Amino acid sequence: MQARLRRLASEHDQIRDAFASHPVVSLVGAEGSPPDRYVFHLNVPGLAPAGEDGFAPANDHRVEIFLPLDYPRRPPIARMLTPVFHPNIDPQKICIGDHWSAGQSVAQMIQRIAEMISYQSYNIQSPLNAKAAAWAAGNLHNLPLSRGDLGG
Repeated sequence: MQARLRRLASEHDQIRDAFASHPVVSLVGAEGSPPDRYVFHLNVPGLAPAGEDGFAPANDHRVEIFLPLDYPRRPPIARMLTPVFHPNIDPQKICIGDHWSAGQSVAQMIQRIAEMISYQSYNIQSPLNAKAAAWAAGNLHNLPLSRGDLGG
């Protein structure tokens, strides 16, 4: 078995084990053999766009993770399937950080995304969503939206 397929199979095992009975993350679907595309449901406090310039609380989030052909040399591609109001998330992508390490796992990445949605992690210095960054900068006293450990 080639190295990429071994890594994909290992990732799938880790994901299955990590989220089998996780309190906030569940695996909704996986495609490929071994899988290279996943959909996760995250039940964490976050914000979703509402109206022209507003937002509202939201706890029901779906995330798609795609592992490209040159994974793990290149990072996974992550995007929200449900709208989220966050400085580092836009409809096409989630900015998971400037540095990707081949030693990181998809399970670790989905944990980071859950932390981002609940504003435990955000970067207002280089946002994908300037309105969300401005809101976060003006509401630091209200953040994070969830203070608990999302790791399960």
